Amino acid sequence: MIVKSFSAPGIALSALLGFGLLGATPMNGGRGLVYVHSASSLEKGRLELYSGVRYFGKIASFGGSKQAYMLWDVQNSLSVNYGAGPHVELSLTPILYQDINGRGGNFWDGQANFPDDILASVKFGSFRGLESPWEWGGLVTLRLPTAKVHNVIYEPYSAGNVSVQLTALASFHRNALFPEAGWSCHANLGYLNHNDVGRSLSRVPGAPSAQRMSSEILAGLGFQLPSDPFSFSAEMNGRAFLTRPPDPAYSREYASYLSLGVVYRFTRWISAEIGLDKSLLTGEDLTDYRYVKPKEKSFPNYPSWRGILGVRLAVLPRSLYRSEKSGLEQTAKDRQAILEKMIESQSDMESAEQELARIQAERKKVEEELERLRLLLESEKKSQSEPARP
Repeated sequence: MIVKSFSAPGIALSALLGFGLLGATPMNGGRGLVYVHSASSLEKGRLELYSGVRYFGKIASFGGSKQAYMLWDVQNSLSVNYGAGPHVELSLTPILYQDINGRGGNFWDGQANFPDDILASVKFGSFRGLESPWEWGGLVTLRLPTAKVHNVIYEPYSAGNVSVQLTALASFHRNALFPEAGWSCHANLGYLNHNDVGRSLSRVPGAPSAQRMSSEILAGLGFQLPSDPFSFSAEMNGRAFLTRPPDPAYSREYASYLSLGVVYRFTRWISAEIGLDKSLLTGEDLTDYRYVKPKEKSFPNYPSWRGILGVRLAVLPRSLYRSEKSGLEQTAKDRQAILEKMIESQSDMESAEQELARIQAERKKVEEELERLRLLLESEKKSQSEPARP
């Protein structure tokens, strides 16, 4: 979005939408960091809202007789996450607002999508042993094309077709019994298929379209340090094409970012977040600008930085709204249940070990009896074979 002064209506509007809808960081509701997902899924019956604003701005032109202006790339999204089972989490993430820095949109004088696309996901997670620090999961995500304009500059590639992403999730918890009480590491590895064969990205006659399905590998690695009331995170994430989209695509290169985040927890059910993305490595711009509107010459093909603001709200279960004392009592009960389960498991193990020892002792006794019987039979046979004395 182009703004002819240093005021930022795009940010103001998106912030209003994000905080008015009680949101948080972009497109990553549920458990996890800013972008990297945790292998933990929400507990059955838990419902969360998670929306936020991601923004980038840069002075596009100044000096001489030209008036200085700011060019903004702002995105606002809302994620609704629900724990449908012990290992199943459902999420729906509409991107509410997206600057397109061009024309053809349905909002803000054609300079924005409102709404943009919708992401629908199913997460299978929380697979681990009782005392194992490792946790495993998987994520299936569909991107549904509901935006007016696709192939948006300064944003990851999207062609306007239904795309599919498969992501493997792994988490390591320092405190295996109570994961929320210690630091943790999280890793994601995903495959994204854009399903864009035959899709045209330009209105210019003769512009090339996708002849093969464009696809990407996405990877992320993050570290999280919880405390009360603050928690901190750091992560690296990147994307690289296996099959590049056609020449008119704005985002045809690999890109990677370092992301830092701080969360402040007001209560057990509401928290606020602030984050910063810093570009690490970005490939050479490969877009053919004969077919699409050229970007500003001083601008990178991916944002060199991005700011993040947001809020998280836990809606269910209703027990979250009890007093802090009640919350601590519930936490103590939950941990007591885990300890009792451990003791029971340990007791079962000890019982099994005792049973095995008893069986081994009985077997030894049987073997000793058989040996005594064998010796007795040999002795009788020997005495029978000896000739009788006169």
